[in-house]
Amino acid sequence: MSLLRLVTDRLELKPVSARAAAALPDDREGAGRHLGARLAADWPSPHLLGLLARQASMSEETERFGVWAMIERDSGTVVGDIGFHGPPDDARSIEVGYSVIVDRRGRRYATEAAHVLVQWALSQPSIDVVVAGCDPDNVASIRTLEGVGFLQTGEMNGEIRWRLAGQRDRV
Repeated sequence: MSLLRLVTDRLELKPVSARAAAALPDDREGAGRHLGARLAADWPSPHLLGLLARQASMSEETERFGVWAMIERDSGTVVGDIGFHGPPDDARSIEVGYSVIVDRRGRRYATEAAHVLVQWALSQPSIDVVVAGCDPDNVASIRTLEGVGFLQTGEMNGEIRWRLAGQRDRV
């Protein structure tokens, strides 16, 4: 079991273990035990369920480059997820994505979680750049990425593309 966790004022972030991912969606109680948290009724989202099979096959070493649970510290409840689309690539880049359950949106949880997870990623020796993508009409996601310090780099496949470089990658 991974002991890696990141703590903010209101959230605790933990990589979703392969065992927790394998338990979902059928064994929510078991998944909650593996995460050490209660699961909100609408977590995980249908989109995340599609990614959990990959997460379930990850080793303890690579889980940190997949899905992380966003746990609200006051309630001990998973209120969203954040994470990476896989390990860093040959360009020392990694892509981040996130989602917050509907009844916790508007509280800046995504910004809080993205800030700490991106800083963690850029502290890893194998990562120099974090990238992201979002729909052009997703105002909340645009605000989140801007709030964390990402810069727009253009558009690709109907998404706005974003980039945040660590100290090693800045000129």
